[in-house]
Amino acid sequence: MTIMTIVLVLMVLAALWASMTTLLLRATIGLALTSAMLAVVMFSLGATLAAILELSVCAGLISVVFVSVISLTQTKTFKDILQHRKGRLARFWPLPVVMLGAGIALSFVHSPVQIALPLPGGDGDVRTVLWNLRQLDLFGQILILLAGVFGVMVFFKRESKDDN
Repeated sequence: MTIMTIVLVLMVLAALWASMTTLLLRATIGLALTSAMLAVVMFSLGATLAAILELSVCAGLISVVFVSVISLTQTKTFKDILQHRKGRLARFWPLPVVMLGAGIALSFVHSPVQIALPLPGGDGDVRTVLWNLRQLDLFGQILILLAGVFGVMVFFKRESKDDN
């Protein structure tokens, strides 16, 4: 088992922990760990600029924003947390099994597409590399930004209570 495999497994475990825990602070820590592991993967693939941005913005700044938002929200009672946990576990129990199955299936598939990674210190400047060679990275960053926006919207969503 290589170091990269261990880092990828730790990244998936941290992501699962972040999405399955009911305590927001633990979820924020899991998200920060996932981002840190992703930064390690990006750095090992030669995307040093993307790794630095991932580590500083996603693992650092976003975690600080989430912790500050958590500190501004109301705390739930232990009974509410247990009820929410039961509902979440009932809905998401197949998620680790599906993720494991997808990971095993993808490990047997050999992609015919070869992505040309730019060498560090190459001829291209940041604009050329970012807009011409790394469009998939930009798409990923846009998805991460949208996930953060929707996450903040969920934090401030008010629960509707029926008064019947």
